[in-house]
Amino acid sequence: MVADVSRSGYYKWLARADEPQKDYEDYLLVKKVFEKGKSKLGWRTVKMKLLSDYGVIMNHKKIQRVMKKYGLQAKIRRVNPYRMAMKKSLEHRTFENLLNRQFTQDKPLNVFCTDITYLPYNHKMAYLSVVKDIATGEVMSWNLSQHIDMNIVMQTIERMKAHPLFTTASLTDILIHSDQGVHYTHPDYIRAIQELGMRQSMSRKGNCIDNAPIESFFGHLKDDMDYKNCKTFNELYSRTEQHMRYYNYERPQWNLKKMTPVGYRNHLLTAA
Repeated sequence: MVADVSRSGYYKWLARADEPQKDYEDYLLVKKVFEKGKSKLGWRTVKMKLLSDYGVIMNHKKIQRVMKKYGLQAKIRRVNPYRMAMKKSLEHRTFENLLNRQFTQDKPLNVFCTDITYLPYNHKMAYLSVVKDIATGEVMSWNLSQHIDMNIVMQTIERMKAHPLFTTASLTDILIHSDQGVHYTHPDYIRAIQELGMRQSMSRKGNCIDNAPIESFFGHLKDDMDYKNCKTFNELYSRTEQHMRYYNYERPQWNLKKMTPVGYRNHLLTAA
């Protein structure tokens, strides 16, 4: 040990003493690449250009340090406000809970609820989308699919439009309530509902009780329908079709004055 300085301490001091010169040499090379890129390059592109154009391998931390030390900041493109507005309009949207658990309805064709449930069969999975009238319990539309893409809800809406009642009754101002699932916040679904003049309402996030009528319907369906023993999708579809007809036209319900959903709907419309 000389002058009370250890060997390792001396070499560390020597390395630090040489850092400014090394930094400046690295800076000149980085600056050359940076300016050649019209001052728009970030450290990643600089690193790639150093290797491809000059055969220089430089640690990314060193490049970041040199660029920061000597003020080599990439020019950031300004966001186009029109493009941002368009992008925002295409994003998924949620809606206020307008239904707010007002499940006691006495006017048909006024408030609908909708959701999707799973129907496992023969080691496979099918998906059932349903639109239900809360006042009467009537299934206004349904769609069974082997896929859970957007088609399942879009086709459900198309079938709803084909319901015999809507040749005379308008869909305008009908409230349709759902959860905040990706299908119901999708721009295509929102657009379809708006084009019909209907209003969207959504459950609070993670609160299935806000859509209790449709959850209750799915529970009864799974109790009543022997879907698990179906061997093929066609068999499951046929059994679902039979059940929907049975539910709407043949299954009386205590809270519907012991009438079927369609019978109770006709009773309410006549009384009105």
